[in-house]
Amino acid sequence: MEHFVVKGEVTLEGEVVTSGAKNSSVAILPAALMAGSPVTVENLPLIDDIFTLIELIEYLGAEVKTNGSGSITIYPQKLQRWEAPYELVSKLRASYYFLGSLLTRFKKAVIPLPGGCPLGPRPIDQHIKGFRALGARVGIQHGSIRIEAEQLTGTEIYLDVVSVGATINLMLAAVTAQGKTLLENVAKEPEIVDIANFLNAIGANIVGAGTDEIKITGVKELGGTSHMVIPDRIEAGTFILAAASTNGRVLIKDIIPKHLESLTAKLKELGVDLEVGEDWVYVKGCPCPQPINIKTFPYPGFPTDLQALIMPVMTKAKGSSVITENVFEGRFKHVDELKRMGANIRVDGRSAIVEGGCSLSGAQVRATDLRAGAALMIAGMLAKGETVISGIEHIDRGYEKIEEKLNSLGAGIKRVKQE
Repeated sequence: MEHFVVKGEVTLEGEVVTSGAKNSSVAILPAALMAGSPVTVENLPLIDDIFTLIELIEYLGAEVKTNGSGSITIYPQKLQRWEAPYELVSKLRASYYFLGSLLTRFKKAVIPLPGGCPLGPRPIDQHIKGFRALGARVGIQHGSIRIEAEQLTGTEIYLDVVSVGATINLMLAAVTAQGKTLLENVAKEPEIVDIANFLNAIGANIVGAGTDEIKITGVKELGGTSHMVIPDRIEAGTFILAAASTNGRVLIKDIIPKHLESLTAKLKELGVDLEVGEDWVYVKGCPCPQPINIKTFPYPGFPTDLQALIMPVMTKAKGSSVITENVFEGRFKHVDELKRMGANIRVDGRSAIVEGGCSLSGAQVRATDLRAGAALMIAGMLAKGETVISGIEHIDRGYEKIEEKLNSLGAGIKRVKQE
């Protein structure tokens, strides 16, 4: 077990490069098992979730070769298992993408119910509804999802709620289904587009990704490809907010600015000065931010993954700021940890009211999930004194060497092994 010791009252300066998108990578790697020949994936983030997925892929029988930092080649020809072990699946929620990929490859799959960050109820009913509509038999026995189908058949599927996971899983399943599939009311995240581009590169026929309708014409076989993962917009947003919160001067490189428009618009309301280029953004923090109101929504709305991270800068704004969480019910667990540092925050149902103008003080806090952990790192850099953050295994699941990247900008963060 390890923890972070974060030095307070720092100002970040310099430049930092964004890694590949976690939320694309964790779906593309399972999807690679559908290919009939080798697949090379580049710009993968070096994070625990990716290492777990590689271990899972090797367990299932595929060969994985490391080409260099962030690049691997998967040889799916020797894939032989369609049942994943609980001890690996329980580590990350994205393991449910093996349902769609193994169903396509073997016509059956057995996957234990997945793990991941505890963000409240995240049912997979829309996945199951879609699989059944395509003609699969789905059941849950002894804590595992069992799915099989001799032949999937294209159909029209309307998602009752916008779900990134269900959108991706049903794309994977429909790629080789007989006939045409229409997915309606689907997620529009950039990661959906990235995954559709990957699937098309191995031979799928998908149009409409990035809109609320995706049309898929089934194909008989899939080949190999080489694919570059898009930049991680949430990691980029993390560095942007860290710079804004610490009144820093930071250039964030290798990004797609359009993917961050909902964040940059809110930062301008705060009073943060931003200069945006073709693949970069330069942040000049504001010493006296203004209070703002935020509502999280699926893309292109304000990301739920960034609501915890914008909360520290709200504590600096004189006046009341409000965050309304419309995506996950259990996404305010970081509030109690920020209150331990002196923040004045009240949770009322799905809203958190932040009374700004207070100074944070270093304290012992715990990362309750991935983004909450990153928010506490930002808060620690703002606070007076040192902040000790435990539970950093959550942070390592989704950020590549985050303390090293922040330290290159002038942060003082130490990774310490606990006795």
